[in-house]
Amino acid sequence: MLKDQKWSQRFLGSRDSYQESHVILVGAPMDYTVSFRPGARYGPQKVRETSVGLEEYSPYLDRSLRSVSFFDAGDLELPFGNTQESLDMIEEAASEIYNDGKKPLFIGGEHLISLPVIRQAFRKYGKELVLLHFDAHTDLRQEYLGQPNSHAAVIRRCAEFLTLKNIYQFGIRSGEAEEFQWARENINIFPFEVLNPFRAVVDQLIGRPIYLTLDIDVFDPAYACGTGTPEPGGCTPQEMFEVIKLLKDFNVIGMDLVEISPVYDPSDRTPILGAKVIREALVSFFGG
Repeated sequence: MLKDQKWSQRFLGSRDSYQESHVILVGAPMDYTVSFRPGARYGPQKVRETSVGLEEYSPYLDRSLRSVSFFDAGDLELPFGNTQESLDMIEEAASEIYNDGKKPLFIGGEHLISLPVIRQAFRKYGKELVLLHFDAHTDLRQEYLGQPNSHAAVIRRCAEFLTLKNIYQFGIRSGEAEEFQWARENINIFPFEVLNPFRAVVDQLIGRPIYLTLDIDVFDPAYACGTGTPEPGGCTPQEMFEVIKLLKDFNVIGMDLVEISPVYDPSDRTPILGAKVIREALVSFFGG
């Protein structure tokens, strides 16, 4: 599916070969279950477009994308409006990447696109897999408007197969009371803050396979207004860059960045922040 993709607009610094790359970047332009404002389907291409405004060199990590072996396979051609078939196609792509001994980096799209990727990571790494979830919202509902497959329920769906105490949530500041109660009783939730609680638990992650899912609304809307469900009170970009730097020597086996809706941000500061997060991830924990 991914090896022969021809894509004119690739992410800054992408290699030319799938076979010779260790990390595969894939766009999943799906936003069928968003609960407020649609538009995340346009996120992957806008992130690529704005990435060229960055430098390949990261002064945070003193490393360049030129030293990272990654390939941008472009966007999956998802059947618009068909949630299950789209999830199946995303899962097939993730399976291909893991079966080829590579690591996926998906750009959404809504947060539901994470579910099939995390499921494939679990199939490869088993019950030791750790999920790091950075978000404004709990995403722990049993269902939303009668739909169990919703971006508002994605982490609850992941909790059905992951080891519960291997789920860590950071920056959460919105959700139903029942979601917060369930999280306090079953997983590791750190409301409101990102960097300080992450520093407190980072030693627990040593030697373990880690999947990182990052909803752009974990950032305060002052930095990332281009999202479907903005939530005031979020973290700063500097805090997230420090988290990514702290993960430099850890075994991060996959990642996604979701919920960028560029139609709500004519300044493009949201997609370029997303592009910078991806650059930092590539030169940090994906740069080995």
